[in-house]
Amino acid sequence: MSEDPTPVNDSPFRSETSARDAAPQFVLPLVVRIERTDPPARTDALETAARAVLTILADERSAGDGAWAGAMRDWQDARIRKVVRRARGAEWRRAGALPGITVTGESAEVRVFPPVPLDGWPKDLARLQVSGTDLDDPSAPVDADPAAPVLWLNPGLDMSAGKAMAQAGHAAQLAWWELSDAERTAWRDAGFPLAVRTADPARWPELTGSGLPLVRDAGFTEIAPGSCTVVADHPALRREPHGTAGGASTRSE
Repeated sequence: MSEDPTPVNDSPFRSETSARDAAPQFVLPLVVRIERTDPPARTDALETAARAVLTILADERSAGDGAWAGAMRDWQDARIRKVVRRARGAEWRRAGALPGITVTGESAEVRVFPPVPLDGWPKDLARLQVSGTDLDDPSAPVDADPAAPVLWLNPGLDMSAGKAMAQAGHAAQLAWWELSDAERTAWRDAGFPLAVRTADPARWPELTGSGLPLVRDAGFTEIAPGSCTVVADHPALRREPHGTAGGASTRSE
């Protein structure tokens, strides 16, 4: 399990301008496999991306003196950024040869890599495309299990699958940071069950005002700055208050 070195009152998920904006900026790369004839379902891709973020946060290589610990600390000392790129065929195989973790869903495969400098991507990742990640669900997702964590998407925003994958990853990370060590361990040992669903428009104001972790976008791509994109509804966070009052929020890529 990764250690959380960040005091609550100095979280990189705070929206206000801070010294973190002047720190060297790093990005967590995620690559989704999208074969031309067999693309993954959109919702499964979003859920798999969120689990991939949790998996690298919990990996022993991300903690202490682990091989990725320095990169993870550098990334968390600045703003938390994630970028999703797509790959297929030989591109996917080359990406798979780089250090990282591949997480598999029902139809989706997402590989997450240790953070890299914003302008220092490995060439086999830098050449991958960010655009073209539009995906569809062949059928409507089933209702989410109310006993499991749910990442609720803003029903009023239109985001590409790649953008939504990054936002789901942000929300999963916010929930992770708000949990106790015991709650993190239980979630990890269960395989990080979660669902990503679009909130009912009538319920969205209630969710954003609930004090649950809330992702607030920085507006670098696709949507307006300050847009609330995802609420992380983890059952453990409903039972008792965690972290700072009013929940956590983040600027995101």
